[in-house]
Amino acid sequence: MKLAQVLETLVGNDLAVRVTAYDGSSAGPEDAQYGLNLKNPRGTTYLVTAPGDLGLARAYIAGDLELIGSHPGDPYGALQALAGDLKFTKPSPVELAKVARSIGREHFKLIAPPPQESLPRWRRMAEGLRHTKERDAEVIHYHYDVSNRFYELVLGESMTYTCAVYDNPEATLEEAQENKYRLIFEKLDLKPGDRLLDMGCGWGGMVRYAARRGVYALGVTLSSEQARWAQKAIVDEGLSEFAEVRFSDYRDVAESGFDAISSIGLTEHIGVANYPKYFAFMRDKVRAGGLILNHSITRPHNSRRSKAGPFIDRYVFPDGELTGSGTIISKIQNVGRMEVLHEENFRLHYAMTLRDWNANLVANWDEAVAEVGEGTARLWGLYMAGCRIGFERNIVQLHHVLATKLQLDSTTTLPLRPWWTP
Repeated sequence: MKLAQVLETLVGNDLAVRVTAYDGSSAGPEDAQYGLNLKNPRGTTYLVTAPGDLGLARAYIAGDLELIGSHPGDPYGALQALAGDLKFTKPSPVELAKVARSIGREHFKLIAPPPQESLPRWRRMAEGLRHTKERDAEVIHYHYDVSNRFYELVLGESMTYTCAVYDNPEATLEEAQENKYRLIFEKLDLKPGDRLLDMGCGWGGMVRYAARRGVYALGVTLSSEQARWAQKAIVDEGLSEFAEVRFSDYRDVAESGFDAISSIGLTEHIGVANYPKYFAFMRDKVRAGGLILNHSITRPHNSRRSKAGPFIDRYVFPDGELTGSGTIISKIQNVGRMEVLHEENFRLHYAMTLRDWNANLVANWDEAVAEVGEGTARLWGLYMAGCRIGFERNIVQLHHVLATKLQLDSTTTLPLRPWWTP
């Protein structure tokens, strides 16, 4: 087998892409718009020692494998052509034996992965329990403390790393992010003088949006870089009277009696087993009659828990875990004194958000590479483009769940019908 045929074996047969390799071999349609180019022996080793998406990611992030026909800041088109469902079938033992005879067994000796890769799940479990405060802080540091400047280049002016809400297909990313905050603010029925707790607040976008409207907003994040950026933005905007962002675990918030609580993109990190304590914490921190809104990525099913695949677990969200929106709703309902009022799916909005983040990375590619290195920049382009396909194909979804803490006698003063503008 030539290397091009080996590559086909490892990433899928009958690909609609052109495959080339450093030994001069090639396979696939000559006129294909997209292609794979295996550049060196290290890339071969990555591919054969971790057949599937992890080996492909290692070779690509290390620069040993090229996706031809698309920019590394947005390899969306190449990923679609390469594997529509982003799942790679591992070769059979017979196929691997044939590969070994063709390329030499030396390529099956494990080598160090790219430096962007985190420890495998079993190693992390051996070094500490998942979702302790210390472990969660390490995971958040890994993903979010990359570089504030890098995030500015990718996320744009809003510095918002969660799904935007597009009023129309022509809306800009900034307009859609502002609209997302507006929608959450209205769903929470916030008014001047109210108190808001934003759990996992990121760079403080929701906190500052609420503060500009006279709401006293407290945000907490486990990312020191996010907290530093957010506090500076609060001061720069003259919002210190109303807004605060703390470098803190949400579980360490001592205050209570909030009029509303928002959690925008935190649930994915806490683990399904911790949902009862998580939602009970919200109930205990919000006043009777107050509202909570949970914004999170979900699966389109509730039949099983879903841990992240090897690529996402090692390179993007270590310890990440997703479940269906029905599971989230049932866990809220099981807490006691919590009534679910409304839920909404923004799956296609997240695909559009990722599209716009990839476009920002392409537009700012040179500066992004100078800031974090080409390997990390390639990782982010790959991750965001792959996630975009996941949302488009209903592999993942994004749901808002709105709930209220009932009075002791279960009465409520909320309107009979939704009070917000869609």
